[in-house]
Amino acid sequence: MADRRLKIFHTVARLLNFTKAAEELHMTQPAVTFQIRQLEEQFNTRLFDRTHNKVTLTDVGKQVYSYSDRILKLYEDMTRSITEMTGDVSGSVTLGASTTIAEYMLPLLIGEFKAKYPEVMINLRESNTEDIVSMVENNDIDLGIVEGSVNNKNLVVEECKVDHLVVIMPNDHVLASQNKLRVDDFISYPFICREHGSGTQEVITSYVEKYGNGDGLNICFELSSPEAIKGAVEAGMGISIVSRSTIIKELKLGTLTAVELKPSLERPFSFVRQRYKFKSRAADQLLSFSQEFCKEE
Repeated sequence: MADRRLKIFHTVARLLNFTKAAEELHMTQPAVTFQIRQLEEQFNTRLFDRTHNKVTLTDVGKQVYSYSDRILKLYEDMTRSITEMTGDVSGSVTLGASTTIAEYMLPLLIGEFKAKYPEVMINLRESNTEDIVSMVENNDIDLGIVEGSVNNKNLVVEECKVDHLVVIMPNDHVLASQNKLRVDDFISYPFICREHGSGTQEVITSYVEKYGNGDGLNICFELSSPEAIKGAVEAGMGISIVSRSTIIKELKLGTLTAVELKPSLERPFSFVRQRYKFKSRAADQLLSFSQEFCKEE
């Protein structure tokens, strides 16, 4: 029912980038541009300025964006309200997840959820833990699943499972033959870590500070994903600490070595959401389904 052209305009205005908008809308860029031109012809004015590869909103465009934001939110509220009354589980849910969870846990979870509730559209936002918590705070997403601790009394934080972390290294590394490693055993070796704001990096830093002799990690690289870290470790650029769930394939193929920590290092994966009840039945069902999914794993 909501005008698709208005949705397209709203997406471009929010991102200020036609290419990114086309990707998010699953459209070609020419198709997005055509719809914007049609809307500009309807209003008989330009809505965007396009100069020096930069897209900005005109004064009229800013006004249209303000109204479109309210119109689309009202439409969404209407859809949710009707869904609640009819009892159907449909509509869309925006789920945010930190990188490790998004890449290694969610594909199976979302696949099984979609098989049960095919009418629900799930929009996935992937970032580090800090960013996902911020999205929940700002109501940009319905539900977050993050790694590491969350210290925000205004949010509901519920542990969904415990994750186990290990040291990884090239197979020919001098520490590869060890059964377990203390912090002092590996603290001097080049270490590849996640970026600032990552839940993984936060828990590793706290562990080293607690069990080390006062020296910090010998960080040689900061990378933004488990896949990048594994590739760098396999290439002999350093060692790292990662979730065991991220290296199942590499251990089967024998492309790297994992060694347990002493004492062991574990951290929670947690659901994060606002305190009030979800606005949609679909979001409620996704939370319930995810809770059961984690119990069965």
